[in-house]
Amino acid sequence: QVQLVESGGGLVQAGGSLRLSCAASGSFFSIKSMGWYRQAPGKQRELVAVIPSGGTTNYADSVKGRFTISRDNAKNTVSLQMNSLKPEDTAVYYCNALIVTMTLRSVEVWGQGTLVTVSS
Repeated sequence: QVQLVESGGGLVQAGGSLRLSCAASGSFFSIKSMGWYRQAPGKQRELVAVIPSGGTTNYADSVKGRFTISRDNAKNTVSLQMNSLKPEDTAVYYCNALIVTMTLRSVEVWGQGTLVTVSS
């Protein structure tokens, strides 16, 4: 079983910063990509940022220039540095990973979610 454990959410004022972290644990062959999604109340889950293994990062237009995703392949972790936060960034943030299992199947795994609240 592969698990993603997130940390770092909380309450922050508009213009402030937060850093989210996510660690993958369990037995797997490799991780193809890691990223972050978010879901605001009454809205669909949306991509925030993704970083493939050895590839270029991809950001939602709404966070470009404010958020930075980074990955530590040796530790199987991914982080999201969020600066200049806005009230519209308020959402539950989910860590996501596309993992190759020991039997070489590709499996999508989700974290439990961490709440980010930005007050105006």
